[in-house]
Amino acid sequence: MMASYIVTSISAIYLQGRPTTSKSLQKLPVRTWKLQRVVPARTRKSPFIVSMATGEKSDPSSESILKSIAASWNSSEDRIALAGLGFATIAAIWASSNLISVIDNLPFIPTALELVGILFSWWFIYRYLLFKPDRQELIRIIKGSISEVLGK
Repeated sequence: MMASYIVTSISAIYLQGRPTTSKSLQKLPVRTWKLQRVVPARTRKSPFIVSMATGEKSDPSSESILKSIAASWNSSEDRIALAGLGFATIAAIWASSNLISVIDNLPFIPTALELVGILFSWWFIYRYLLFKPDRQELIRIIKGSISEVLGK
């Protein structure tokens, strides 16, 4: 089964639109692939570049995330609940990705959601971006939201 699929794929690529017959499939070139010997870097004739990283070893934000996870694991008295919370998080991410793929396979829903997105985009452009006073209102709304989030 797999071999016939491979032969069909190769013949489609090789013949590129020409009519396919059994005789034309027999004329396909057969090549055997040989493993090439790996040449050590010292004996290579082509130039190559060696680069080294300088500075810090890793991203400080990833280290702080790992340190906070380790600290919460070490300070936790109920590690079973913490492990369950981690498992539930992984299961929720898996379920949400499957839900999105199921919604995408429904015949009418993706088209309807795309239409809603287009209509909302046009409304947003008309409401906030088309005229200068509306743009200033949008800037005020954004600045107000930022100050609420930061607590200023």
